[in-house]
Amino acid sequence: MHEDVVIRRGRRSGLPLIVAVHSRTLGPAVGGCRLRRYAHWREGLTDALRLSEAMTYKAAVAGLDFGGGKSVIALEQDTDLTPQLRRAALEDLGELIASFDGSYRTGPDVGTGPDDMVVLRRFSPYAYCAPEEHGGTGDSGGPTAVGVLAALHAGARHVFGTASCAGRTVVVSGFGSVGGRIASGLAAEGAHVVVSDVDASREQAALAGGYGWVEPGQALSAPADILVPAAVGGVLSEASVPTIGARLVVGPANNQLTEETVADTLAQRDIVWIPDYVAGAGGIAYALGREAEGESHEAARKRVEGIGATVSRVLDLSRSTGTTPLEAARRIAEDRLDAAVPRTRTA
Repeated sequence: MHEDVVIRRGRRSGLPLIVAVHSRTLGPAVGGCRLRRYAHWREGLTDALRLSEAMTYKAAVAGLDFGGGKSVIALEQDTDLTPQLRRAALEDLGELIASFDGSYRTGPDVGTGPDDMVVLRRFSPYAYCAPEEHGGTGDSGGPTAVGVLAALHAGARHVFGTASCAGRTVVVSGFGSVGGRIASGLAAEGAHVVVSDVDASREQAALAGGYGWVEPGQALSAPADILVPAAVGGVLSEASVPTIGARLVVGPANNQLTEETVADTLAQRDIVWIPDYVAGAGGIAYALGREAEGESHEAARKRVEGIGATVSRVLDLSRSTGTTPLEAARRIAEDRLDAAVPRTRTA
């Protein structure tokens, strides 16, 4: 059950705008702004509802005093997104976000970036990750990668008995901003890194960087110790899980499971999967620490590195209770939510 769902057609752009607030139990709802094409705007609503709920659990497990939300600008498949229409849509969304008076806060997501936050900040100060010259923390890819690496090392300790990835084969599916940083970090500690991306033009850059390359359709089944989903979600299904060769799956891609029962299938195959909302919390943890809580870079980075301890807690609970990591993470989040006094902060 969501606390607020607002659907509005922008007065400048004429595009459907959606803001979904799942929970403010721990504090103001936070969640990125997604600008994406859909067959029908109702698919954008489904995205907003699902992702805002995931944000509630991401914040709760990470120990953040924030709830979960999401905003969506829904484009039809044939919409010509001109620069003028894009700006109009962002201005419409900025007005809508301002109407929440700080109880819903946003940042970049699929289809938006730091420069778009500058437009939103004309209407509300609660748009995070704008470029540093505009008072924000900029691209969240770096902190997200740091958090994933911390999660990966904690998972490796649980599965292999050591946090070190030296000598291990790791497949990173998605060689973009975050995936590239993860690959670089793993290679620096001596891992054999193989990357994949739907953008074939990235193959030459990968090979030039000393990485192996595997075609996207073969990334999940490639021989590996660790699989890092770092691109689109929905890659772990009842059909794909039996092809996975890795023993540990951990990455920042959102909504990796096509349905929750896939978590049980992974466990039955003795594959340890770290829930994506646990592993991928570094970007939001860093931005909120710096921009909402006023922390220093060092303090915010330490918070991000704490994702490793969170993963260890999740996996220890999973092992002791005989449940999946997904169920263990949910239990930790729900215990925190149940113990909290509902409140909404606007400053």
